[in-house]
Amino acid sequence: MAQKFIVTSDGYFKMGNVTMHKDLLSVGETCIGGGMYQWDYTANRLLLEGKSYDYGRVKWSWIDRLILPSSLDGVSIYYEDLPLSDFVTLVYTR
Repeated sequence: MAQKFIVTSDGYFKMGNVTMHKDLLSVGETCIGGGMYQWDYTANRLLLEGKSYDYGRVKWSWIDRLILPSSLDGVSIYYEDLPLSDFVTLVYTR
């Protein structure tokens, strides 16, 4: 098990402690990439990096917005050392 994330073709961000990235997908969803994550609790940051073995790096240009759970609102999120908002517009569910 490892801390992994994916982005679906509908723009949803999903993360969890799973064996395979595909374990994060629901029936009927498709993935446009993923990677690994880790928390920096001291700085209240979520660090995203790498790529999924099955899906590769996230294809940010394929989506207009990234839909994140409201629990991440207020957390600084970085992808490969850059603010995630540099890649895509962030929207939080309520």
